[in-house]
Amino acid sequence: MQGQDGPGFTRSPMFRLAFLALLVVLLQIPILAVSLLVSERQQRRDGAVAEVSSKWGRAQSITGPALVVPYRVRVETDRPDGSRVVRERVDRAVFLPETLAADGKLVPEERRRGIFGVPVYTLGLALSGTFASPDLAALGIAPGDVVADGVHLVVGISDVRAVQSAVELAWGDGKSAFLPGPGQLAGVASGIHAPATLPPPGAPLAFSFPLSLHGTVGFTMTPAAKQTDVTLASRWPSPSFQGEWLPTEHDVRADGFTARWSIPYLGRNVPQAWANSEPLGERLAAARFGVDLIRPVDTYRMTARSVSYATLFLVMTLLAVFLAEVLAGIRVHPVPSLLLCTALCAFYLLELSLAEHLGFATAYVIAAAAVTLMIGAYGVVALRAYRRGLALGAGIAGLYAYLYVVLIAEDYALLLGAIGLFALLAAVMFATRRVDWERLESRAGAGAA
Repeated sequence: MQGQDGPGFTRSPMFRLAFLALLVVLLQIPILAVSLLVSERQQRRDGAVAEVSSKWGRAQSITGPALVVPYRVRVETDRPDGSRVVRERVDRAVFLPETLAADGKLVPEERRRGIFGVPVYTLGLALSGTFASPDLAALGIAPGDVVADGVHLVVGISDVRAVQSAVELAWGDGKSAFLPGPGQLAGVASGIHAPATLPPPGAPLAFSFPLSLHGTVGFTMTPAAKQTDVTLASRWPSPSFQGEWLPTEHDVRADGFTARWSIPYLGRNVPQAWANSEPLGERLAAARFGVDLIRPVDTYRMTARSVSYATLFLVMTLLAVFLAEVLAGIRVHPVPSLLLCTALCAFYLLELSLAEHLGFATAYVIAAAAVTLMIGAYGVVALRAYRRGLALGAGIAGLYAYLYVVLIAEDYALLLGAIGLFALLAAVMFATRRVDWERLESRAGAGAA
């Protein structure tokens, strides 16, 4: 496997470094192929999530509740003959509750599509609160212009197909069944609505209703009231809190989590009442908060991050071979160098394929151990000594161990990476401190002569 003595310039350290640099460049092709494969597998996973969501229920988001009050508006217009005519149309005003309390229990489970697991849930939610008597005068509405039989309560639900049971609204002393559709609340594409009456002046009117929904991955709500209080509990162990507000209190345990949000209306940038012609319904829907059911370790994200360090592994392995040539006075043929680096590239393919079935941590350990043993065994022959081959294998094992620490310590990845590179550079400088590079070049030139 070692080459015979050839032209002196091929034995030059500078030539060897240039060749190894070219080898690193060429090996970017398989690294790119692995990166594309990781992306393709991630897209397949996302496709599995979308397929399950389309049948079970997508990520759910609740907007409201909001009270929609229709009222008549009279507008005078000029006729071609100069006379004036009064035309009437119906506009709508929107009023938000004074208080809103939601108590929810999110029951997760896993549905599978092929090898891909998708976290889904069933949400049981009890909502209650109060509405004050609408301040019609603040919007320029005369009490006599209100269309009383058109007043309704709207609850926006992002994927209304996943509602699991009929819903009944308790409104003051009465009850009414919810109907399909978001009523006449602009900015809300889907949901349910129920007939209601105007809250009387004086004491606030209480309301309540339950919701049972299927959903996938995430759930969010909007801070619809002057004071919104939401409590959510689940046995999912790894929540990711999302949206405009983080929980006021939360407790994440190995057997699940509980979270509580307490949100005043001053922070949502939406008033308590507006004319429905204004696009404030969309602004309210954008002010969401909630939780996603994530996995502690995303296989594809971690694999993609590990691939980003592939070039460093190639450089360090070839540098180790080069140092063995310089310090031990041996010459390694380009083919063993290529095979050693190809084994490093194969690590990422092995890691990805195993991680889809065993999880990232287990797959990483198995793939790293397999590649380290293979490189160590092959290095014994390529470098002409057990000690050198075992040292090469030990160095690769150390690199894999160090990379795993960098991967799991995401917040400190830059710091650890910088320290690691500095330490490796210091080690190389220390190992070559006694090398006479000019004498090596002169020997190579004499061989060429």
